[in-house]
Amino acid sequence: MVQHTAWDTHPEPLPVDSAPVPEYGSGSLADLLPTLAAGLGVPGMTAGITELTPADRNCVFLIDGLGWEQLRAHPDDAPFLSSLLDSSRGGTGRPITAGYPATTATSLASVGTGLPPGAHGLPGYTVRDPATGALMNQLRWQPWTAPGPWQPYPTVFGLAHEAGVHAAQVSSPTFANTPLTKVALSGGEFHGRLSGEDRMACAAQQLARADRALVYTYYAEVDGAGHRFGVDSDTWRGQLAHVDRLVQRLAEQLPPRSALYVTADHGMVDVAFDEDHRIDFDEDWELKAGVALLGGEGRARHVYAVPGAQSDVLTCWREVLGEQFWVASRDQAIEAGWFGPRIDDRVYGRIGDVVAAARDDVLLIASEREPKESAMVGNHGSMTPAEQLVPLLEVRS
Repeated sequence: MVQHTAWDTHPEPLPVDSAPVPEYGSGSLADLLPTLAAGLGVPGMTAGITELTPADRNCVFLIDGLGWEQLRAHPDDAPFLSSLLDSSRGGTGRPITAGYPATTATSLASVGTGLPPGAHGLPGYTVRDPATGALMNQLRWQPWTAPGPWQPYPTVFGLAHEAGVHAAQVSSPTFANTPLTKVALSGGEFHGRLSGEDRMACAAQQLARADRALVYTYYAEVDGAGHRFGVDSDTWRGQLAHVDRLVQRLAEQLPPRSALYVTADHGMVDVAFDEDHRIDFDEDWELKAGVALLGGEGRARHVYAVPGAQSDVLTCWREVLGEQFWVASRDQAIEAGWFGPRIDDRVYGRIGDVVAAARDDVLLIASEREPKESAMVGNHGSMTPAEQLVPLLEVRS
């Protein structure tokens, strides 16, 4: 009988099915607007988040980067938002999930279309365009790609507008005509306002314009502060305090028969700047072997292999990263439901041959090809609670 010692053992990679899949269909960002629109009588809409009670006038305030765990950790900086925690998800006091990956372009498309990533087709920060073979940045929309074919489904705002509901988006004028706005948040009216205070006033005015209304507003700076300085920095906490006052300001201006829902596109984790926590793809010959393109972002990678190398790349990535990342083949990630219950044909090739989602507080950077992203303190994208769980706070008038 052969005796095995500790030196002979190799830790097993994380099982693909151990990843906490988002609550598609019952408690994800993709279910929010269809639930509100169903309550407004918009044809074809289904109330997936059953805990919510219909209202005549609905406003969604999305705070970029404000995860459930980060909010709960800072009650003194956000007293008004913290006072609403018990109201989350229809008074259950529970969060909802962002969807995978937990990143802005993907989440905004999920919000606006009411569809999970496998259907709307924005399944990452950067993904391969099967038509060109090049990486497509879906947040900055570079290189430019025709928006309609990339995301052909109507938005919930557009469907609501067609059904006679007053639909409006209130955001920075910068976003008025971007391709991401077109594919994710268009429909009805767009109102550009520079300051947060002006957005709150405009959102309240838009709610009051009709007996049935669906209004969306947005604040980005919490996310920006987290990326640059971290989610426990003075700058981040200052932004949290500011947006807390904005939410209270809007809540105090709600017209009668209104419901305000405060949510986010993802949470965030800080990652230390050392070799144990930041693995550099550009300096790792094992991880680079057989890889044609590296997509996604540091905590949610899409890996595109050279033809014929898919199996070898998957094996290598599991051996190197499998204790800290959930590493799956494209088909395994799809079967596990990471991107939702269905994958449209046009979306299949956008997903990596290998998909890697961080479980631990680690980052797979690419210092040469992604210098700005590799220098960020706060990061997101994966399926951990700190990234996935987002609030759905409620105020009614």
